Amino acid sequence: MTVLSVENLEKRFVGPDGRPLRAVDDLSFELPEEARLITIAGPDGAGKSTLLRLLVGLLTPDAGKISVLGLSPDKASLSGRTGFMPQKFGLYEELTVLENLETFAALRGVPKAEAPARFEELLALTGLAGFEARRAGALSGGMKQKLGVAASLLATPELLFLDEPTVGVDPLSRRELKNILRTRSDETGMRVVVTTSNLPEAEEADLVLLMDKGRLLDVATPEAARRRLSRRTFLLRAANPEDAETLTRGALDLVNAEMGEDAPFLDASPKADGVAVLLACESRPEDLRAKATAAGLPALTVAERPPLMEDVYVDAAFSREASAHFSAPKVDAGSEDVVIEAEGISRRFGNFTAVADTSFTVKKGEIFGLLGPNGAGKTTTFRMLCGLLAPSAGKIHVCGVSLEEAKSEVRSRIGYVAQKFSLYEKLTVRQNLDYFGRSYGLWGRRLRERVTEAIELFRLAPYANERTDRLPLGAKRELAFAAALLHHPDILFLDEATSGADVEARRTFWRRIVALSRLGVTTIVTTHYMEEAHYCDRFLIQDRGRVLILGTPDEVRRAGATPGNPEPTMEEAFIEIVEHSREEAPS
Repeated sequence: MTVLSVENLEKRFVGPDGRPLRAVDDLSFELPEEARLITIAGPDGAGKSTLLRLLVGLLTPDAGKISVLGLSPDKASLSGRTGFMPQKFGLYEELTVLENLETFAALRGVPKAEAPARFEELLALTGLAGFEARRAGALSGGMKQKLGVAASLLATPELLFLDEPTVGVDPLSRRELKNILRTRSDETGMRVVVTTSNLPEAEEADLVLLMDKGRLLDVATPEAARRRLSRRTFLLRAANPEDAETLTRGALDLVNAEMGEDAPFLDASPKADGVAVLLACESRPEDLRAKATAAGLPALTVAERPPLMEDVYVDAAFSREASAHFSAPKVDAGSEDVVIEAEGISRRFGNFTAVADTSFTVKKGEIFGLLGPNGAGKTTTFRMLCGLLAPSAGKIHVCGVSLEEAKSEVRSRIGYVAQKFSLYEKLTVRQNLDYFGRSYGLWGRRLRERVTEAIELFRLAPYANERTDRLPLGAKRELAFAAALLHHPDILFLDEATSGADVEARRTFWRRIVALSRLGVTTIVTTHYMEEAHYCDRFLIQDRGRVLILGTPDEVRRAGATPGNPEPTMEEAFIEIVEHSREEAPS
């Protein structure tokens, strides 16, 4: 019996702009019998969620055929044999963890006599034991996702579909969720199909389906997909350690998106103690070194590195033509050497301490990161720094001014991009920019010049008179960034601004941040993508309200090294530092 097969599958919608949109475009694939953990990976808008809803029978295809366990998805006889967890899982927020499990157990027909033992098993498996009496609405994002997975596993279907179960979840919780699914699959024989926009999550799958713009880019095991990039992935390191930053920031501009087909690299991103590059075709290390030096990079060494699934996606999806050049606005950053100083800040909510006695400084032009697991206190710290939340104790100075005493003066010098863009959906792009410009104190000719500048810099001309709710997600992201930079701020606050963005959009985003840094603009950023920490000059990791470590990417990565893993990735270092801190903490 075929576990799952799809033949010439199509699903069309009317897009926000009124034009036809092929969310799923002529897909055909078949899952092999031996695949237990299947990952459907791709950016937001790739068609992953639409495909999953077709597979579980929530949507009807416009064309093509689907076979799930030998049956059509709409067959009643599949009930109980398949399970589905949507991206926004409907937990009952006013009920406790245990009450939610009891409710979903009743809905899934779990016998009452078997339920308590199953609850105990799943609570232990998900790390929620001890939280049975906590209200679901009071859980962190990662804990909510784990409760949703536990509810989905109350019954043991033959095939479980999970739509982006790790969205907005920190690396520690992502790893725990992956282990939960793998353990359950090994114990029961259940097959799991998971969607994700985070390419590293596909590394350990049995089979990966890469999607982009409704189409399949690849269907292969991770090993087979990576093998095709032999002799195309390299790590560049500065021969002189003092040139490391020059090498990293220079390499970011030498990519196809900026230079077109003459670029040395198809992709470049900071990794470990160097720059990971992907080439459009095979090369030898000595040839690549000569080409990089000729392009103006400092003296360097070149070593081959193993390809990643992110490289596979980049090779399949990135254009070879120039498309993302960014000319930074003429920002006149202030003269202060230290632009942010937090001294002993803390924040309490009733008896709960979200942030405890935290101190640090941020220098002009620095890219400074706030990282931590869900519920660590980084969002609370972030909101205090930009004046959205007053500290319970301690002091914050921004650009030499007390945030408590001169909040309006400080706000005129900062820009803010939220994870959920604060745009006015019923206004056009131009009207949004005009509104935000006026909010920042721009008027008359100066306002008109800044709006025109923003539309040009962020390539928003095709959408200038479109209503914002009709824009594609990428254009909304550009508009949010443009609005934050209208008044040429000294400091830019970015709250998970790349969450859910595809790899190409994130690369473009960080090239812009680096360009602004060169002009003296200071950036404070939060992110759940651990590889993005390499773009930071320094960052701190928080957990349970405390700062665990503060340093450069290399310092943090080496602090997470162990005898068994002396050269950890940033994500591995992050997990080691957090887990070690929790083991050392008094119970």
